[in-house]
Amino acid sequence: MDTDMSHPIISLSAARTLHLAAQQLQHPLKRKPVRDDVTSAINNMALLQIDTISVVARSPYLVLFSRLGHYPTEWLEQALAAGKLFEYWAHEACFIPIDDYQLLRHRMLMPEIMGWKYSQAWFDTHQDDIALLLNHIADNGPVRSADFTAEKRATSGWWDWKPHKKHLETLFTAGKLMVIERRNFHRVYDLAERVLPEWNDATQALPQAEAEIQMLRRSAQSLGFFKAEWLADYYRLKRVKTATVIEDLLQRGEITTVNVEGIDGECYVHQAQYQLLQQALEGRISSTVTTLLSPFDPVVWDRKRALTLFNFDYRLECYTPEAKRKFGYFTLPILQRGELIGRVDAKIHRKQKVFEVKALHLEDGIKLSARRVKDLTDAFSRCALWHGAENVTTGKLPDALQAFWGKGWSLLQNLK
Repeated sequence: MDTDMSHPIISLSAARTLHLAAQQLQHPLKRKPVRDDVTSAINNMALLQIDTISVVARSPYLVLFSRLGHYPTEWLEQALAAGKLFEYWAHEACFIPIDDYQLLRHRMLMPEIMGWKYSQAWFDTHQDDIALLLNHIADNGPVRSADFTAEKRATSGWWDWKPHKKHLETLFTAGKLMVIERRNFHRVYDLAERVLPEWNDATQALPQAEAEIQMLRRSAQSLGFFKAEWLADYYRLKRVKTATVIEDLLQRGEITTVNVEGIDGECYVHQAQYQLLQQALEGRISSTVTTLLSPFDPVVWDRKRALTLFNFDYRLECYTPEAKRKFGYFTLPILQRGELIGRVDAKIHRKQKVFEVKALHLEDGIKLSARRVKDLTDAFSRCALWHGAENVTTGKLPDALQAFWGKGWSLLQNLK
């Protein structure tokens, strides 16, 4: 694409679709997912945020479901155990493609820049215990924090200390330990040099300034469409020279400038989306995905971006006192054909095999056409089936949807 053209003007819906395409949410997968789709999706997003709340499937699994459909969740753990991913602090705690280890390594080598995630005073106070712990792992292999007890045992030994979990997390932030697998979602730690024996800091770790430039480039690609101020949040970068990087990316032709009806200021499109941008200029672009999103999906984790791009004012209320919650404990945004049309407070009752729609709120002005109702019904059925449910039950619904859904429906006829 000619990046010298006067800035093209695209519609807001086209801008949304360009962003969703970069996030693998433009069209549903037309085939059954395969194992490599998990790592490929994480590559596209650059980061897969980890969260342990499990009223529905835990967030990282749900983010992948939104993109891949019905896949086995163990594929994520298997990719981690196979060394295709690693865990570290990026946006927050994230699964990250192993090829990007060099981007984050400087944080491990300067853990004091990691704020509350690392305490040098803790390290200094407990250095003898920490040395013993590292020696134990070296001699006996990987550990979980659950391998330690808080009670004093009759035999004295290094496992008697209460602060073991803090030791492990401190060593993880400092890059001395890596997570080699998860068992029941609990981290299993091993020595970094055993996980990556070929790694050489002197020749492979990027200096902070260079790493942050590369992270901004990765962010531009993963966002697909963006405003300058959205870039730094993706990896939670502080005090970076975004303007300089954008100027450089424009010079290289990696991004191009566009104007968007309804968004103030200059916006940018990444070169991976240039072909789609051409279609947008010809009015031939749309998104056909309808799915539930995790609260920690990259599409919604930046509240300002979600508000600017989707006019979706989103706040996760699990940290809000119950009496003050407006929508529910763990509401999932509902994406339908390029729009965020509402949010649902849902819960999976695993033993009963029931997917409960406790409350569903549509955004102001959203009308329920027959196609929208079908899209929603199909999306909820797919999500419930993936959770292992046999029935969907409903609570508080908009009146127009209540007429179609009633008290819920059985999924047994859908079970193959």
